[in-house]
Amino acid sequence: MNRGKILWVDDEIELLRSHIMFLEEKGYEVTPVTNADDAIALITQRHFDLVLLDEMMSGKDGLAALAEIKDFNPSLPVVMITKNEEESLMEEAIGGKIDDYLTKPINPSQILSTCKKFLERYKIGEERISRDYAMEFNQITQALMAQPDWQEWIEIYLRLTEWEIELDHYPDLGLLQTLQDQKRSCNLEFARFIEQNYPHWIHDQSDAPVLSVDIVAEHLVPLLTQGRRIVLLIIDSLRLDQWMAIEPLLFPYFHINKSYYYSILPTATPFSRNAIFSGLYPIEIEEKYPDLWQAGNDDDFSRNRYEHQFLNGQLKSMGFNLNPESKYIKIVEAQESKELERNLSSYIQTQLLAIVVNFVDIIAHSRSTSEILREIVPDEAAFRSLTRSWFGHSSIFRVLRYLAEEENLTIVLTSDHGSIRSMRGAKVIGDRETSTNLRYKFGRNLKCDSKYAIFVRDPRHYKLPRRGINVNYIIAKEDYYFVYPTNYHKYLNLYKDSFQHGGVSMEEMILPIIELRPKK
Repeated sequence: MNRGKILWVDDEIELLRSHIMFLEEKGYEVTPVTNADDAIALITQRHFDLVLLDEMMSGKDGLAALAEIKDFNPSLPVVMITKNEEESLMEEAIGGKIDDYLTKPINPSQILSTCKKFLERYKIGEERISRDYAMEFNQITQALMAQPDWQEWIEIYLRLTEWEIELDHYPDLGLLQTLQDQKRSCNLEFARFIEQNYPHWIHDQSDAPVLSVDIVAEHLVPLLTQGRRIVLLIIDSLRLDQWMAIEPLLFPYFHINKSYYYSILPTATPFSRNAIFSGLYPIEIEEKYPDLWQAGNDDDFSRNRYEHQFLNGQLKSMGFNLNPESKYIKIVEAQESKELERNLSSYIQTQLLAIVVNFVDIIAHSRSTSEILREIVPDEAAFRSLTRSWFGHSSIFRVLRYLAEEENLTIVLTSDHGSIRSMRGAKVIGDRETSTNLRYKFGRNLKCDSKYAIFVRDPRHYKLPRRGINVNYIIAKEDYYFVYPTNYHKYLNLYKDSFQHGGVSMEEMILPIIELRPKK
């Protein structure tokens, strides 16, 4: 078995014969060369998987050879081997795109470890992943059978999400479909769990998780009490896996503290984000602010026009009269991002700045009707990648880097709800006044199979707006989306494989709350 082709360049190559024989016994094909010029000539003519390059050679030295090798093939791994332990040489070599560095005298185990690192890392990783996931699969299956509580559901979802991200690096293993099947099974049980427990949580919070209505009280009030300045950053529709994709970009700038909460139902902006800012359930908003709630149409934008008023009202009810008053910024378009950057220094003079960013939610909605976006974002892995790419080049990331220089400041980053890749249609019957949402609906005489949806006969049971007499709600379970019988197949195909929110799934309900504290 040929484990890989190695080019070893050293002007004293005969002294390394025992090392070469050792590698050949391990299955590597080693080509020895005594000078840099011959090595570069070979590289232009033949394929090699790794170059072991002596730093001090007669004629052209290793650093000069390194530059030429990388000019010809930037992806070819080069390991520099030298007697020189000076830090300046190491820095020069690393700056010259070296891939690894070994100091003489070298021993066989060092060389073998280095070769495995570059030539067999992927294979070893595949073997480890296959072995470990088989164990994890069984553990999650056992956890489901043990009827997990809300804390254990967070742990299950974390483990599934971490594996999902891990398998992004090993697409050829064939485990992704197994993971997706297990995730679907988990969401089936999760929907049953929510249907049984959610009404209890919202009416008796003695054993409930942190919900949307609790975020200000649980995560902002303690910081306000300490006198800290706060930036509340809500990235609309950001899922846990998308947070994990962008988290590494923030490591150099912040100490990161993570916790999790459950979105209220329906997991849609008019309900969940209003609940965050007001600290109230939808039925309480309807009762306390009847004019504000009824003034807008039933869509995400008009129903969320009063978030700043809700936030100030909640703070005042808790005894906080901020002076200057809190600042609220909503970013939907690029111009609003630029304005935030320009005025940030003045905005953070207040003790609390709230920022809502709609980019991820806009992508999720737009993908349903855009062939280009469907091509760019064919699945969850691509959605994570796009989210990371956007965030890394966004004004929001620049704002966060600016805030990392501030003292006595904490950023609370979270999401109002997630989204799920909706793959299965569920027939629903309703009258003309029924709402148009795909993952939840309200109206009169709604009918849908209970396998696919939670049926809310009395809105007060879920603390939802009554909206008139005999109004019911249905909330989709798992990855179902609602389709009317009229033109059923047309709309079934139109919305299949689209990212939607409003329903009951781990992806929509279990959300991160991140505290970022500047390292400086």
